Formats: sequence, C-alpha cells, structure tokens
Amino acid sequence: MPREFELTFEAPVDATPDEIWQAISTGPGTDSWFMGRSEFEAREGGRGTFQMGGHTEGSTVTAYEPGRRFGYRSDTGDDGRFMAFEFLIEGRDQGSTTLRLVHSGFLGDDWENEYEAMAQGDAMYFHKLVTYLTHFPGRISTYNMFLVQPAGLDQAWAALRRVAGLGEHVAEGDKALVQVPGLPPVTGVVDYVRPEMLGIRTDAGMYRFLHSRDFLVAEYHDFAGELDGETVERSWKEWLAAV
Repeated sequence: MPREFELTFEAPVDATPDEIWQAISTGPGTDSWFMGRSEFEAREGGRGTFQMGGHTEGSTVTAYEPGRRFGYRSDTGDDGRFMAFEFLIEGRDQGSTTLRLVHSGFLGDDWENEYEAMAQGDAMYFHKLVTYLTHFPGRISTYNMFLVQPAGLDQAWAALRRVAGLGEHVAEGDKALVQVPGLPPVTGVVDYVRPEMLGIRTDAGMYRFLHSRDFLVAEYHDFAGELDGETVERSWKEWLAAV
C-alpha cells in the first residue's frame, strides 16, 4: 500500500535567481549537479525525461515561473507511486537568494527503509546543488557515475581515505589530495561527510561517494572538460576493484 511522504530543504545561496533557474529547470543545468540525464520542455504542462542506467522515466512540468518557481511530477506507476519536486526561488537584499525544495509523493510497501534512503539522498543532492550554485554557477559539467561491489563499508571507506590523502577521522573542510592511478593528482576540500557518504570539491569538479547496500557508488562532475569520461570511469573502477 503506497504511503505519502514530503521532504523539505531550504538554504541561502550566493547565486542570482537566473543562475538558480538554469540549474533547476534545464537539462544541462540539472545534469551538472544531479544524477543521470534530465530534459524538460520549457513550459507548464511540458514533458520531461530522466535517464539513468538504461532506465527512462517520464514526468510532467507542473510549475514554470522563470526565476521564481519550477516543479515537475513523475508519471504514476501501476502501484500508485510517483515523485514530485518543487523548487521555490526568493531573492533577498544584497544579492543573496533563498532556495527551497519540496520533494513529495508516494512510496511503496517498504516505506520506512525507502523514506530513510530518500531523506539521506535528498540531503546530499540538495547540498550538491547549493555547492554547484556557490562554486560553479552557470557552468556545465560532464557527468560520470560508476558502481563497484566492495568487501565492506569499512574497507571501502579506508581505501577512499587513502586515495584522497585523508586521515582516519574525516571532517568537512579537510584538505584532500586525490591520487588515482591513471589520472592526474588533484587537490580539493572535503565538503560533505556522513556515515555512508563523502563529498570532495576540487577547482574543476565535484566527487560524491556513497555506500548503497552492496555497492559503492561514485559520481564525478567535471566542469573543466579536461578529462575523458571513459578514462575517469575506467581508472576509478580499476582502482576500487583492486583495493
């Protein structure tokens, strides 16, 4: 039996309403901080698509007020499940802007576990959106997501700390030096830490790592366009599999 849920996130953002609008209402902007590939028709009632891992999901644009409000709702599944997203943009004095996200819909029978995973994932991606708007506004990235099956979370996290030049106790603000065989070393800063999540921001992009059940998921947004996506994915997969 599907159950209703709603999650809300809000943050001040050092970006203009136009920069936020491009990040939330266009495919290239969304792809520069979210997962997969997204496309939206630029009108209320327009169609949208989300593609990831060979799966395509359709949606409908439910709100389209440039610089103020954007929303879309996924198509309803046979079991009544759907997801709806609404972004609200409010300009403030002295150039700052407040961004609010409301994620609602219906989840399935395993409601509690699905809700917990959804809340954790939403918090990470909202943080990634704010990071993008703060450090890479208006820029478009390439995107890679890849999965490996590690021996366990402790071993995977220890390996990530080593390759990123981090100590045993990682905190936001720690300096990182990411050195993956086959890729040029790059310096960065830890900008997101949770028990099963780690984020590193560099001058050229954003890394996100999360442990999802039996898999370690790695994401990389490259804003410099200096690295070939296939090389990035192959190098990370080979190193993660080896360790």
